[in-house]
Amino acid sequence: MAGATLISLEQYHERYSTEHGHEYWFGEVVRKPVPTWLHSILQALLAELFTKAGYIAGSELNLRIDRDWEPRPDVAATLKPITEPYPTKPIEVVAEVLSPDDTIPKIKEKCSLYGHIGIAQIFVFDPEHQHAWEWNHEQSDLEQISDELRLQNGARIMLQEIWSELERRLKLR
Repeated sequence: MAGATLISLEQYHERYSTEHGHEYWFGEVVRKPVPTWLHSILQALLAELFTKAGYIAGSELNLRIDRDWEPRPDVAATLKPITEPYPTKPIEVVAEVLSPDDTIPKIKEKCSLYGHIGIAQIFVFDPEHQHAWEWNHEQSDLEQISDELRLQNGARIMLQEIWSELERRLKLR
C-alpha cells in the first residue's frame, strides 16, 4: 500500500477496535477479505475441532503480541488458561482460511510473521480445493498436509474429517 498514511497502534485501537475485518500491519490498517459461506463455515468447524482436540479455540481474535503487528487470525487456539481479553504472549495454534481475494505471497508473509511472534503451529486451509498446509519454521514455507493435522498436545485431526463435515454442513437444509 504505497503512499498509505501510517497511524499508531493507539489510533488503530481508537478507530477500529469495534469494527470487524481490519488488522494492524506496521502502521497501516489492512482490510481482511470478506468471508464467503464456505470460509465462514470452515472457520467455525476448525474452532470446534481444535476445541474437541483439547484446546481453547475461537475465531477473529486480535493477537496483541507485537506492537507493530496486530493480526486477527481466522482461528486461534491455546492450551493455556485465558487470563486476558487478548493474547499478549504467543499462543499454540493459528489457522487461516483462504478467501477468493487472498494471495499466496500475502498468506506466506502472514505465516512468516506469525512464526516471528512465536506461534508454534500455523495452518492454512483452502476450502475451495480442499487443501491444507502447515508452516515449516525451518524452511520458512508452507508444506502441504496429506492426511492429518498433528497438534502439539498429541491430538490429531484427520483432513478427511474436516472436508467431509464441511461438505455435510454445506448441504444441510
